[in-house]
Amino acid sequence: MLIYPQFDPVAIKLGPLSIHWYGLMYLVAFFQFWWLGKRRIETHPKFRQAGWHVEQLDDLLFYGVLGVILGGRLGQVLFYEPGYYFSHPLDVFAVWKGGMSFHGGFIGVLVAMWLYARKTRRIWLDLTDFIAPLVPLGLASGRIGNFINGELWGRVCDSDLPWAMVFPHVDPLPRHPSQLYQAGMEGVLLFFALWIFSSRSRPRGAVSGFFLVGYGSFRFLAEYFRTPDAGIFGLSEVISMGQWLSLPMILLGIVMLGLAYRRHE
Repeated sequence: MLIYPQFDPVAIKLGPLSIHWYGLMYLVAFFQFWWLGKRRIETHPKFRQAGWHVEQLDDLLFYGVLGVILGGRLGQVLFYEPGYYFSHPLDVFAVWKGGMSFHGGFIGVLVAMWLYARKTRRIWLDLTDFIAPLVPLGLASGRIGNFINGELWGRVCDSDLPWAMVFPHVDPLPRHPSQLYQAGMEGVLLFFALWIFSSRSRPRGAVSGFFLVGYGSFRFLAEYFRTPDAGIFGLSEVISMGQWLSLPMILLGIVMLGLAYRRHE
């Protein structure tokens, strides 16, 4: 069995200043979002025809960062650990310790994109179609940050599994390294699927719908390998909080894909 290496969560220490790996992973995620967005604008004529310029990515990224951080933290507080954070309100601001909900960040980004669409007089679905393929690799970075932090460990598994991993700070049992599963599925696999799907002209809303179905499905599957969180519905071995939150994404994505192609026809 593999042994979790118990990384030092602090990547760089400069006097009283400590830079955590978790925060660096978010910086990597934001940088790759900007770089991929720049590449899409420069290589896809349809975006230049729609009036996109590389300079606009700075504003778009700023709105997205606010949505991710505020929404992600609020999602963690409200969806997963309301009791703890209501008892320790100051810990809400301790984002360097981890604890960011994807579904909360997702809602935060949707709100941020709505505000950006109003400011620039763009159509909201055009914005979400543009950013959807830029997101998955950032999600992979976040999951690697979870792995470095030694959080969100997997369920107990058979010790014969070649990549079974013991997390000594949890217990001596072999477990799935579910953070890496999620980095691979919700991050790398979803990125390639979305990038290929969006490389051709699609009806408005189709790329966004594809993202919802893809992420929701991969997350639903990954939850079977991850130790479930209690969440607001309590602890359940049947369907976890992450699966409850992913189901609406899958259903909404299917509806969006159907409507997009129906309108197109």
